[in-house]
Amino acid sequence: MRKWLIGTVTALMLGLGMAQPTGLKACFIYVGPIGDVGWTYAHDEARRAAEKAIPGLTTQYVESVKPADTLATVDRLVAGGCKVIFTTSFDFMDPTLEAAKKYPEIIFAHASGFKRAPNMLTYMADFYQIYYLNGLMAGALTKSGKVGYVAAFPIPELKRHISAFALGVRAVNPRATVNVKWINAWYDPVKAREAAEALMAEGNDILAFTEDTATVIQTAARRRVPSFSHYNSMYKYAPDYVVSGQLVDWSVIYIDILKKVQNGTYTPRNLQNVDYWWLARERAVMLGAQVGMPINPKFEPALKQASMTVNGRKVSVYDRVMELYKDIQSPNPKWDPFTGPIRDRNGVLRVPAGRKMTVKELNEMQWVAPGVVGPVPDEPK
Repeated sequence: MRKWLIGTVTALMLGLGMAQPTGLKACFIYVGPIGDVGWTYAHDEARRAAEKAIPGLTTQYVESVKPADTLATVDRLVAGGCKVIFTTSFDFMDPTLEAAKKYPEIIFAHASGFKRAPNMLTYMADFYQIYYLNGLMAGALTKSGKVGYVAAFPIPELKRHISAFALGVRAVNPRATVNVKWINAWYDPVKAREAAEALMAEGNDILAFTEDTATVIQTAARRRVPSFSHYNSMYKYAPDYVVSGQLVDWSVIYIDILKKVQNGTYTPRNLQNVDYWWLARERAVMLGAQVGMPINPKFEPALKQASMTVNGRKVSVYDRVMELYKDIQSPNPKWDPFTGPIRDRNGVLRVPAGRKMTVKELNEMQWVAPGVVGPVPDEPK
């Protein structure tokens, strides 16, 4: 009798749609190795967090995929039962769009790009506000007035980050420069080390970077040069020299997307206008040398002693950083680094007075801010 009752109840639940959550397989295509300590590591940490948080979810990943191999990788994942595919590099944008057309019943999500389709959304946890705060600190700490930046590729993401960083540097130190060396690689410890060494040899006494390892941090520390964490907590690699940094939590985005796929909010027919642009307000990004440490205590005295002028009054750089960080975490931030008037380094007015750059403009940004030194491919004149 008991077995009959259990079987009958189970059948009724299935008939009424009360079964356990239907299984969902989500797959991730990574541009680098999961052990890079940077971008890909952060995405993979978030993948695992999503799998733990969402009942019925299984995941798979493929690491170190070249852009030219994106479509072939998608083919294999679709054949393996993936219903949602995340492509986690700007370089994957066009192949992802091609894949979305080829597989109209599969949901695609592309990180850091701006092209969408009915079954392809875009998402980004962006650092531009955090980079400005890092720039304030760099401007206060540099003695030479030269700040170095090791940069991956000259795409809009890096141009806005470097520009926000430079705007912060110059808000404190108006004559300082941000000197950029492009390495044309997301993951290349050798090129990152060579670029960092070259920048320090040229007199840059603070370093920031976009490259997916801790190489710049470690190279700078050997010369006792302060630097900034990128994507993950890199404090442990140089606790005496990591000032602060940009930290990410992709899991808040992945969990939100996958829950909405699972409950039917997102389908392969309604994603054309879905674009996640999540910042500190959404807790997708954080300021910090490591999680829970917005500023390394070793640098707090110098930043409290350094001053800058804000709306005609003098404030410490430390207080300004913390004030702005509190604002951008609030439900309705009042401040944004790309609020006009802003001219580019060639003197062209890019953001009129009183206007803030739109997400579309930030995503397509090609110009760079005053103070940035070095060639910038595709820069408008």
